[in-house]
Amino acid sequence: MKATKHITIALGSLLAGLAMSASAQTYNIDPNHTYPSFEADHFGISTWRGKFDKTTGTVTLDRAAKTGTIDITVDTSSVDFGHAKMNEHARGKDLFNVAQYPTATFKSKSIRFDGDRPVAADGEFTLLGVTKPLTLTINKFKCIQHPMLKREVCGADASATFNRGDFGMTYGLPAFSPEVKLAIQVEAVKAE
Repeated sequence: MKATKHITIALGSLLAGLAMSASAQTYNIDPNHTYPSFEADHFGISTWRGKFDKTTGTVTLDRAAKTGTIDITVDTSSVDFGHAKMNEHARGKDLFNVAQYPTATFKSKSIRFDGDRPVAADGEFTLLGVTKPLTLTINKFKCIQHPMLKREVCGADASATFNRGDFGMTYGLPAFSPEVKLAIQVEAVKAE
């Protein structure tokens, strides 16, 4: 009888765990509404701003369990400063070295919540083949039933700051500040 009770409890725990993971939803990044952007110092006299035009990835959210993951890949060759010569320079070996490192990634295994709202994602950022911890602050988050797509769409505004020298992007240092500020607008569509 005791063994049966333990099996029943174990089975109940397993089913509860499956029910929890069944409530996790997957969202595919909408590349037409997702643009990671950044700003970096230029000799301390101005701030250069750029964005990436090609991003892919997924987000999973389990709002009941207050957990989730993020897996984002940025095509570094899609960097755009709005200045052709700067774009060309940024793609070269001095900065993004897109021939050797065509992508940058952010992978998060945990999302922190404040009540029902995600407020931060703790993960790892990989740039130029170097991986370091990075926390994205989720400044704004909202989900709606999209009137045209007829599916749930979630959007967020996230930000972070990192030292580019930590990733081996040392061009112009120390004349330029190594601090880079990220600002990421993202929309993701619930997978069918």
